[in-house]
Amino acid sequence: MSVSETILRVAARGDGVTEGGRHVAFTAPGDTVSGDVITPGPHHQTPPCRHFPQCGGCQLQHLDEASYSDFVEQRVRDALHAQGLDAAIRPATISPPRSRRRATLHAERVGKRVILGFSESGSHALVDIAECHVLLPELFALVAPLRVMLANVLKAKGRTDIHLAAIDQGVDLLIGGPAHDTLAAAEALTEFAIKHRLARVSIDEGLGYETRWEPEPATITLGGVPVAVPPAAFLQATAHGEAALLTAVREAIGPARLTADLFAGLGTFALSLPGKVYAGEAARDAILALKSAASMAGRAVFAEHRDLFRRPLTTAELDRFEAVVLDPPRAGARDQIVNLAPARVPRIAYVSCNPSSFARDAKLLCEGGYRLDWVQPVGQFIWSTHVELAAAFSRPDNPQP
Repeated sequence: MSVSETILRVAARGDGVTEGGRHVAFTAPGDTVSGDVITPGPHHQTPPCRHFPQCGGCQLQHLDEASYSDFVEQRVRDALHAQGLDAAIRPATISPPRSRRRATLHAERVGKRVILGFSESGSHALVDIAECHVLLPELFALVAPLRVMLANVLKAKGRTDIHLAAIDQGVDLLIGGPAHDTLAAAEALTEFAIKHRLARVSIDEGLGYETRWEPEPATITLGGVPVAVPPAAFLQATAHGEAALLTAVREAIGPARLTADLFAGLGTFALSLPGKVYAGEAARDAILALKSAASMAGRAVFAEHRDLFRRPLTTAELDRFEAVVLDPPRAGARDQIVNLAPARVPRIAYVSCNPSSFARDAKLLCEGGYRLDWVQPVGQFIWSTHVELAAAFSRPDNPQP
C-alpha cells in the first residue's frame, strides 16, 4: 500500500515537494500524495484557464494567491541561502491577472490555417490559444483576427514569432519571420492595422526590422517622458510591476544627487530618479531614444552608449556617484560587480530577473563591504516560475551624505 505524503513547498521549477523529498508536478502546499493519487489541499485552486497545464505560458495556475506569493518569496530566500546570505525579505508584490503588456507568441501554418499561441510545456508543439488569463485584454483581442491576417501574410514553412506590446499609441506588432513580399500581403497588413487601430506594424525577416505602418511616432511614457520605443524593445512586463520596482529603487537610493543607472534601457529608472543621472546601455537604439527623450524633456540625464560587459565602469568612475542602480539581464552583472564591490558608493539598488545570479552578485558586494538591507520580490509573470526582485545595499562605513 502506498504511503501518503504531504506537499510542503513548491520547488524552483514548479514541482511540489513532499516531506520525503519526492517531487510531484502540479501540486500545492497541503496536498497529499499517495502513489499517483493527488488529494487537493487548502491551497490548491482550480486553474482558471482551459489550456493549463498544456500551455507553457503558465506553470502554477493551481496555486492559490497565498501559496503563489510564498513561492515567489521562497525563490529569493533560497537563492540567498545558497550563497550564505540572509536579508529582510519583504512580502511579494504580484501583478494581477490579465495585466501582461508585452508577449511573444508563436505562429505556424498548418495547411490553410495558422496556429497562434504559446509552446507546450517541455515541447516545441504550439497551443492554439482560445483564452489567456495573463495578457492584457487588448492584446488577447488581437489573437483571433491575427490568425486570419497571418494566413495571408506568412510563407508556408517555418515558425514565426509574433511580438505584441501595449504602448502609448495602442498595440505595437512585430512579425519576426518570413512573410510574403506581395501587394496582397502588404494590403492585408495595412488593412489589419487600420481596422484594429494598431500603433505600429513591423516585420523582421532576420536582417533587422522594417516598419510597414506607423501613423504617428511610437512611444512609451517613462517617468512622465514619452520615449521613442523600437519594435520589440524591452519593457517591464506589467505597468503594476514597473511601479513596484520603481518604488523600491527610489527607496533604496534615497535623495541621491548623482546616480549611475547601469543597463538603463529606454530609461525606466533613469527618467524617474532624483538629481542628475548617468545612464549606460549597450543597445544603441535604446540609449539613443533615451538620450533624445531626456534632452527634449529637459531632464538631467547623461546617456552613454556603453557595453557594460566588455567595458564596465571602473571603480574610480563609480566612486563619483552617490548611488548606483543596475538592472542587468538574467546572467547578472558579474564583471561590473567586481568593480562595484570595492567602490565607495553609499547606496545601491539592484533590480534582477534571476534570483540565482542576483545572489551570486550580492555575495560579491557583501564581501566587498556592502550590507544587503532588504529585498522586494516582484511577480510580474503571474502563475509562472519567473521571479523578479529589487534589493537595497548600503555601505555602513560610507553612509550617504
